[in-house]
Amino acid sequence: MFPLWTTGVPDRDGSPGLDASVDQGVSRRIVSGMGTIYYGGSATPIHIEDRALAHLKVVIATKLRRNESFTVSWQHPTGEPEGRSTLWLHPSIPLRFVFDAPEPPELSRQWIEDLANSANSSGGIQLVTEQVSVTE
Repeated sequence: MFPLWTTGVPDRDGSPGLDASVDQGVSRRIVSGMGTIYYGGSATPIHIEDRALAHLKVVIATKLRRNESFTVSWQHPTGEPEGRSTLWLHPSIPLRFVFDAPEPPELSRQWIEDLANSANSSGGIQLVTEQVSVTE
């Protein structure tokens, strides 16, 4: 399973958009490729699982569209130095999302709401894992 976040230098280019529908029912977590966030002139891109990045992109784009500045924080995944990172996002700083998967995933309305609720707090967006309900 891929960690939600990792950092390093990728070997890819391009930035496909996201036009996905939101799943209004039960969703299943599917591990996908690793996407990348390029922020400003940073020499260190941020890698994040495609599915998590698709959800995060919706929340980030909404806040930036409203001309709001905010932070995004995450804990470092296993295999990286212990700790956490935070980015300060501002509408005037270039931001690009790159996805490994050619097709956008179905989005979970609940996960978007969870991320949006954290985005509106004083601590900024806290990347949380998707809560999955399993029905028999």
